[in-house]
Amino acid sequence: MTLRRGSRAAGPLRRALAAGLAFSCISPLTFGSETGPGAGWRSHAGDGGSARYSALDQITPENVGQLQIAWRYSTGELTRRGPELIQNSSTQVTPILAGGKLVFCTPFNRIIALDPATGAELWVHDPDIDLSHGLPFQYNCRGVALWEAPDIAPGQPCRHRVLSGTNDMRIIAVDLEDGRRCQDFGDNGEIAVPHGPTVFAGEIKITSPPAVVNGVVVVGTFIMDNLRRQAPDGTVHAFDALTGAPRWQFDPIPRDPADPVWATWHNDSAPHSGAGNVWAPMSVDPERDLIFLPVSSAAPDFWGGDRPGDNLYTGSVVALRASSGEYVWHFQHVRHDIWDYDTPAAPLLFDLPSAEGTTPALALTTKQGFVFVLDRETGKPLFELEERAVPQSAMPGEWLSPTQPFPVRPAPLLPERVRPEDAWGFTFWDRRACRRLIASLHHEGMFTPPTTSPGTLLNPGTAGGMNWGGAAWSLDHDLLVVNLTNVPQVVELIPREEIPGVDGITLVDGKDVAAMQGSPYGISRRWLLSPLGAPCVAPPWGELVAIDTRDGEIRWRSPLGSIRDHLPVPLNIRLGTPNLGGPLVTAGGLVFIAATMDRMLRAFDVLTGSELWSMRMPAGTQTSPMTYEADGRQYVVLATGHHLWFGSKAGDELIALALPDGKGSSR
Repeated sequence: MTLRRGSRAAGPLRRALAAGLAFSCISPLTFGSETGPGAGWRSHAGDGGSARYSALDQITPENVGQLQIAWRYSTGELTRRGPELIQNSSTQVTPILAGGKLVFCTPFNRIIALDPATGAELWVHDPDIDLSHGLPFQYNCRGVALWEAPDIAPGQPCRHRVLSGTNDMRIIAVDLEDGRRCQDFGDNGEIAVPHGPTVFAGEIKITSPPAVVNGVVVVGTFIMDNLRRQAPDGTVHAFDALTGAPRWQFDPIPRDPADPVWATWHNDSAPHSGAGNVWAPMSVDPERDLIFLPVSSAAPDFWGGDRPGDNLYTGSVVALRASSGEYVWHFQHVRHDIWDYDTPAAPLLFDLPSAEGTTPALALTTKQGFVFVLDRETGKPLFELEERAVPQSAMPGEWLSPTQPFPVRPAPLLPERVRPEDAWGFTFWDRRACRRLIASLHHEGMFTPPTTSPGTLLNPGTAGGMNWGGAAWSLDHDLLVVNLTNVPQVVELIPREEIPGVDGITLVDGKDVAAMQGSPYGISRRWLLSPLGAPCVAPPWGELVAIDTRDGEIRWRSPLGSIRDHLPVPLNIRLGTPNLGGPLVTAGGLVFIAATMDRMLRAFDVLTGSELWSMRMPAGTQTSPMTYEADGRQYVVLATGHHLWFGSKAGDELIALALPDGKGSSR
């Protein structure tokens, strides 16, 4: 069903920055509820439309300062795994609430169910994944999915089943009641997801939760960036949610010359190109039998001379019929991507009011700092956009699109160009060094192509802008809330003969170097930093932004994050930090968000953007909070733990917060 608007008045950076280089990395739709609208959280992003909205209003701006820890649960992964495995993992999970159980996965794919009111462990299922893989960013699980089998009688095993993808390319189905395998699903409750040959152990895996719609379970894959040109293909696979039988598959890169988008791969280059995968979560619209795929770039990320053309359907959101995999429409937000500006987040589905009623809409957030608002039935833009000429100063042999699409409303959320006079520093000497660095780099604005030494200034960097956390929707105020990072990068193409010993990805002198095998170059990346280790652009380096979807205007912007952990003393200086994770909006008038480098969970006023409350967490917080009601009490829950590229403090806890008495009394 579609949830309609209510009657409320509308009313850094030290080592972690240097390590962060390898990032590739109206009304919302609700499809079922727990004990009433907004009381549960049945999907990774709250609902199938990825709205990250809850109708719960017990916690408000007046009483949020009373929040306290209600319970804590440790998964035990810190003691189960050695330090090398923990270092090679990232905690990014958001739990779901279903059938009176809080269910989530660890980076090593153990599925755990807890009592939502007490945090008591109810069951654990360990799929015993392959732990021999050695690539960076290997172990991760962003969440699980839930499906109710209508043909299984109530009370029978696996009527309600939890579905989870794994780091070793399986889908596991377990009974929500006790965590036991669903024997009717595949072979002993699991299926192996097919994929092409691999060269590097673990270069392809499933990290985002499956999408489940109308009896079909759909998975995309994470493919390690920049290892090689002929990376594994990015085929999306769909299976019967009851039996695990294959239903359909969709490869965003055409393999048949008869395919209508074959012509966007000049020189018949499509068969020799890899990736174009869907690593981010997906969104679904069961009423329209639609699934929306956020498709990434082709391999490798920073050289496209071997794949001239626009390269459809990479760099796009693609709508398919969920029941059949039939193509419906696409919108390509970056043509011939050579900047790692892949589609990073699940589109947010909502209904846009108009004079004629409402239009089913979709908000696409991108690493470029763009928000595109589209008709989700047709893919046509609902707000104005324009084609702009972009820099054409590519390396010999490269192919570039002469224009790229830019939204007019909402306007781009980040500066489109960084000039030497924009340099920033804590001191005069710091700023002068940044000014010289910026002046030395190749930069003509957004979409400046990568070059050899001294390199190209890439703005935004490959972490965004926006990333996999996506946006959240304020149902009561028609606001789209997004978090973003504002730290450019320096990218440099390295001739093959200069990196003979690099065949994968390695960290050299504070920058990552990747081989991009099969292309003329390797690639290095580093943050645009001053000699003191601060970004060379003015803060805030992380922000929370609210956009009014009625007119596309920005209503407020607020710095997100402090640099307390990057100073000799822990001063709460709110200059913002790079961030990964998404926001949560509640009917109580609050935006909850973690995501930053300072290990804080924060609450903001959804109408003003004022920061109202924060609490320091025991470990990294590159995750997204969720909320639910249990026994009359509203809880806000956040997973904490290590993040490989942020260098976050290791941990393995789920932490639940609530008001002291659960009654919402104000101060």
